[in-house]
Amino acid sequence: MPRFAANLTMMFNEWPFLDRFAAAADAGFEAVEFLFPYEHRPDAIAERLAKNGLCQVLFNLPPGNWAGGERGLASLPGRFDELRVGVEAALSYAEATGVKRLHLMSGIASRDDKEAVDAYRKAIVWTAEKLADRGIDLLIEPINSRDMPGYFLNDFGFAEALVRDLALPNLKLQFDVYHRQIMHGDVTMALRRVMPLIGHIQIASVPSRHEPATGELNDHFIFDELDRLGYAGFVGCEYRPRSKTLDGLSWLTLYTGERQRPISGAKRGALT
Repeated sequence: MPRFAANLTMMFNEWPFLDRFAAAADAGFEAVEFLFPYEHRPDAIAERLAKNGLCQVLFNLPPGNWAGGERGLASLPGRFDELRVGVEAALSYAEATGVKRLHLMSGIASRDDKEAVDAYRKAIVWTAEKLADRGIDLLIEPINSRDMPGYFLNDFGFAEALVRDLALPNLKLQFDVYHRQIMHGDVTMALRRVMPLIGHIQIASVPSRHEPATGELNDHFIFDELDRLGYAGFVGCEYRPRSKTLDGLSWLTLYTGERQRPISGAKRGALT
């Protein structure tokens, strides 16, 4: 049976960020992920994880100026020193949370630009080696150009070939079913082919990026396929709820039963 991690950037937005940990645990999740932790102290996040019995499975390395439109630094020539500083900052959060996977965003650049390709490879090699010293896997994730126009890593074939070519023990593929379906389709056969390279899987319905099993894919078939393939990691729920997060979790009860904990009065108050 798949194990699911709530993405606290997209889900449980009815609560302030640090209160989302308790809300996710109450809803039946045993793990969480999010895009970026850097607006909060490492110890504050670690405290919420411990208090709610949650595992931190993933977050992203610093992406540069996110508000200014940057989506990673790895493929940007001339930004390597800034990337190194960001990795060091992320490692303090990794130590506090115990996370074992970090995602390196590639940035907005063209793969036809040799300097961008060289910068990306250099960034991956350096970062993977740095993370390996801490027992952490480095993930790279293809992201579709509809959601993120101009993103450098927008092709699964390129990502797969790069992971195989660099052959770094802790370099893994982050396989987002939503992005795969939009870019290439053929989700099940791709999972079967690249499963040995996968370090993390994420899910959302296509085309609207809402709850699983509400779009064009049979997500429950995909979950069963992950079991058949022996995938033992977490499935990150990187989706935007159609309405309130709790109202859209009927799909989760098929896998967790009635494991949800009652939401306390204090937590209900956070919704008002």
